[in-house]
Amino acid sequence: MHGLDPAVVEDLQTRLRRIEGQARGLQKMLAEGRSCEDILTQLSALRAAVSTVASLLLVENLEACLQRGGDPEALAAVERAKKLFSTFVK
Repeated sequence: MHGLDPAVVEDLQTRLRRIEGQARGLQKMLAEGRSCEDILTQLSALRAAVSTVASLLLVENLEACLQRGGDPEALAAVERAKKLFSTFVK
C-alpha cells in the first residue's frame, strides 16, 4: 500500500483475516440451520468489522496524503481528527 505505515497495514491485514473467519463461520451457521436471529447477529458483527477496516483505511490514507505536504499544522490537525474519528469506529 502506498504511504501507509507497515504497522497499520499489518493491523488491517489482521482485521481482514478475522473478517474472513467470521464469513466462514456464517457459512457454517447457514449449513447447520442455525436460527435467523443468530445469523443476523453475526452478520451485524461482520458488517461492523468491515466498516471499521474501511474507516481505519480512510483515516490512514488521509494522513498519508497530508503528510506529503509536510505542513506541521495540518499534521497536528490530522492527529486530532484521527483521535476523534476513531472514537466512533471502535
